[in-house]
Amino acid sequence: MTRGTGGTTRAVWALVLLAAVGTLTLAPTLARALARTLDIYFIDVEGGQSTLIVTPSGESLLIDTGFPGDGTFASKPGNPAQARDPQRILAAARDAGITRIDYLLLTHFHADHDGGVVELAQLLPIGTFIDHAPPFAAAEVGVPGTLAMYDAYAALRATGRHLQPAVGDRLPLKGVDVTVVASEGKTLRTPLAPAGAANSACVGTGVPAQDSIENTRSTGVRLSYGQFRFLDVGDLSGAPLFALTCPRNLVGEADVYLVAHHGGSDASDSATYRAVNPRVAIVNNGARKGGAAETLATLARFASIETWQLHRSEAPGAENVADARLANRDETTHAWIKLSAQDDGSFTVTNGRTGAVTRYPRRK
Repeated sequence: MTRGTGGTTRAVWALVLLAAVGTLTLAPTLARALARTLDIYFIDVEGGQSTLIVTPSGESLLIDTGFPGDGTFASKPGNPAQARDPQRILAAARDAGITRIDYLLLTHFHADHDGGVVELAQLLPIGTFIDHAPPFAAAEVGVPGTLAMYDAYAALRATGRHLQPAVGDRLPLKGVDVTVVASEGKTLRTPLAPAGAANSACVGTGVPAQDSIENTRSTGVRLSYGQFRFLDVGDLSGAPLFALTCPRNLVGEADVYLVAHHGGSDASDSATYRAVNPRVAIVNNGARKGGAAETLATLARFASIETWQLHRSEAPGAENVADARLANRDETTHAWIKLSAQDDGSFTVTNGRTGAVTRYPRRK
């Protein structure tokens, strides 16, 4: 009896040990299943864009990939182990507990948005590529290297699944609604429910775009998870950005708005903020790119909007947000801003530099 009991005990402990190991292995997945939050990482790519979205079901959508190489418009893709922005994306993916990018959306073809894709694909497998039609030849004049970078991306894209959604289409993610609101210079014509009200803040034709070739073709999306809304329009500016909210608000309100074009001066029109009415506006600026004084001043006039910045702006005359809502004081750090949303519309924003968490209740 003693021997049999001991054998049984050892078998039981072996099963317990195996279960413990399995639990540790599945810890990120289990934690996500229990939390059931929509997580969004605003990754510091020094004034480009890379936004990682992980749905409650564990699917991932990455919007843009930052710069190539060492992080300038003149940089070329190289060793992925030394690629600044792809490595920062990889760190966010690990924090989120994911090992692949299910969907990659490139908002447009400038190196601060599509530059990191070739190196990133060597660090994380990419399932589906989402974009719009190729850049015009004229795009090379404004941003040299645009066409070569696009060709490298197109060769990579040929190895996976490819989607080119039209305005109004929905991306095929589970448990969330991601609707294309702008692409290739076209914007919504029919308002997204429950939008459609006239916008009394509209003046003239809005603020002209700094780049009217590729930025104005940006693919923008509105993401809904239950009662939570997030709007990301890439570098959309000029007439297409104006058309989304003027003379009628076609996109509706959003809890969180990633400010267009890194908070450049062409994102300063107050009519956009009046229509979108975000509780949180996030500016993905760099120290010397984006974060224009005009846009930060416009945001400061809205008492209902709390603005967060990825970087302290060194733009002349810029008045930056309070330190608690500033992820990076200078370029010696590269902290992200992380948002976690519940389906009732409540969410938290975590400052990656300080670890402090700010809670936002659902709208009343």
